[in-house]
Amino acid sequence: MLREHLLERKPISEICERHGIAPSVFYEWQRKLFENGAAAFASVGKVTSREHELAARVEQLEAKIARKDTVIAEISEDLVLLKKEAGEL
Repeated sequence: MLREHLLERKPISEICERHGIAPSVFYEWQRKLFENGAAAFASVGKVTSREHELAARVEQLEAKIARKDTVIAEISEDLVLLKKEAGEL
């Protein structure tokens, strides 16, 4: 509704009538938008310390998985060699 008025230049009375609200409600919403609207964009582009912590944790876990994958690959290779030597393959 705010967009209709601000961008499409529709009269407040028309908007309020169509949506069944009092103009005072519309003006209250508009006031809140102008007072608090900047807060919606304040965090855009900012990375919080919690996000840094989570990113570091993800990196740590990915490194741990990579090490485990390497160990599993080495053990699998050793097992295949042992089975070949034992004549099982």
